[in-house]
Amino acid sequence: MAKQNAQEPNALRQYLPRFHLPDFWSVGAGLIALLVLVPVVSVIWLAFHPAENIWPHLMSTVLPRYLGNTFFMMGGVGALTAFVGTGAAWLVAMYRFPGSRWLDYALLFPLAIPGYVGAYALVDFFDYSGVVQTAMRASFGWENARDYWFPAIRTRQMAVIVLSAALYPYVYLLARAAFREQSNCTYEVARALGAGPLAVFWRVGLPLARPAIAMGVALALMETVADFGTVDHFGVQTLTTGIFSVWLNGGNAGGAAQISLVILALVVGLLMVERISRRNARFHRMPRATRPLAPQHLTGVRAWVATAACLVPFGVGFILPVAVMLGHAVKHPEAWVSKGLTQALVNTIFVGGAAAGLTVGAAIFLVYGVRLAGRGLPRMVLPLTSVGYAAPGTVLAVGLLIPLAALDHRVADTILALTGTDPGLLLTGTAAALVIAYMVRFFGIAQGAVDSAFGRVSPSLPLAARSLGRGPSGTLVAVYIPLMRGSVATALLVVFVDCVKELPATLLLRPFNYNTLATRVYEQASLERLGDAAPAALLVMLVGLAAVWVMAHTNRA
Repeated sequence: MAKQNAQEPNALRQYLPRFHLPDFWSVGAGLIALLVLVPVVSVIWLAFHPAENIWPHLMSTVLPRYLGNTFFMMGGVGALTAFVGTGAAWLVAMYRFPGSRWLDYALLFPLAIPGYVGAYALVDFFDYSGVVQTAMRASFGWENARDYWFPAIRTRQMAVIVLSAALYPYVYLLARAAFREQSNCTYEVARALGAGPLAVFWRVGLPLARPAIAMGVALALMETVADFGTVDHFGVQTLTTGIFSVWLNGGNAGGAAQISLVILALVVGLLMVERISRRNARFHRMPRATRPLAPQHLTGVRAWVATAACLVPFGVGFILPVAVMLGHAVKHPEAWVSKGLTQALVNTIFVGGAAAGLTVGAAIFLVYGVRLAGRGLPRMVLPLTSVGYAAPGTVLAVGLLIPLAALDHRVADTILALTGTDPGLLLTGTAAALVIAYMVRFFGIAQGAVDSAFGRVSPSLPLAARSLGRGPSGTLVAVYIPLMRGSVATALLVVFVDCVKELPATLLLRPFNYNTLATRVYEQASLERLGDAAPAALLVMLVGLAAVWVMAHTNRA
């Protein structure tokens, strides 16, 4: 009887739900996801629980102006990037003209130029004391600005042009790939039915590429909302500059969080509109047997018009900033050995390299942990970890600084109580806060690249490794990492470049007197000392070109 009673619990277990304790990989993946999501949750909490609620004051004073300027920038940049990016992609994909093969890659180069560097260059070149107006006065004998008319430079319209020149490659890259994936048979049928070049583009090419164009425009708009350096230099008060003003000048973190929440709502709205716009626009890639596009050769005036049309955005987005900064660097060679440049370079390499390594490593851990778990909840959380890339750096800075500062003070008080030694602020007082901010900001890039790389590994290979006695860690090291090293290296480079270019989060979270190349460019240009800013700007652009080169070769047709 006793033996029978002892067996009863075992018999009942088959009818009870099975609970599995989370393993090491699941716990680690959950902690990484939590770290990435903390800033957004923190912003929402601070916005609804401010120490001093200035929302009514913001609504009645500055918020309408911030919103108006932000919407103006978004509308202008969205329309211009869509027009320029789609037009250039159509010309390069569908036609052959002088320089088309070279322009195919060169049109991506403006991605290497931060918007704020383009702003400094354009103002320096076209402003009253710039090369153009100085040459005009010397040539025509004009004394001052009252003797001639020249368009105002520091305006919202010029800010739109600068940002569009820096961001149109997002649309160009996606639209070019979409056009090239289409079948040549479709266009031949359209031409046989009497459609001319414009009708073929408007009725066939554009509708088929619309999902890709919508995604590129959405990316450009998110970058526009996140921009600080460009609009600040042109004196355009947007929501992002409002965060700086309310937080740094007004000392109100709650008000800054409330403006950040408005930005988050805008970004979420953009993502939803982009998803809705693609909901009923599903197009499938044609079979492999379908003939690819056969670009047509343009001749005569039309060929040179196509070349000129592609050279304009390339010139404004790349040639102009590089030429202006090179000119200043040549005129001021002493700036290359000026105080602070070497330290800014070292700081940039350190925080950028640390952030890139930790971000990609955390992405590998998270994606692998989710794949091992195989449960619904982790897979639902995985896409949410990309929210940091959609959120501007200013928003993440607001959401990170408050919890990090609270944690810093708790740790410092604990160490002081236990040891009698005050360690100071270990996170917000050092570059650690910057590294964490970069990780959150660019985790979506690393996660997307790593997840795609995992998906390309044949499932039979890790299964074979597990059957031969390899554990999860051994399978990751012996099978996945060697097969994914190309994608991992690309992710490391792209994240590093984005860290080098990031300005708003760096300005808000850097320790006192801690400069990176981006902040050095901003500080020197703000003082109208482009000669001292030029070396740092050129170094930032050089690093950016490395990522563009990798991107161009990865996405070539």
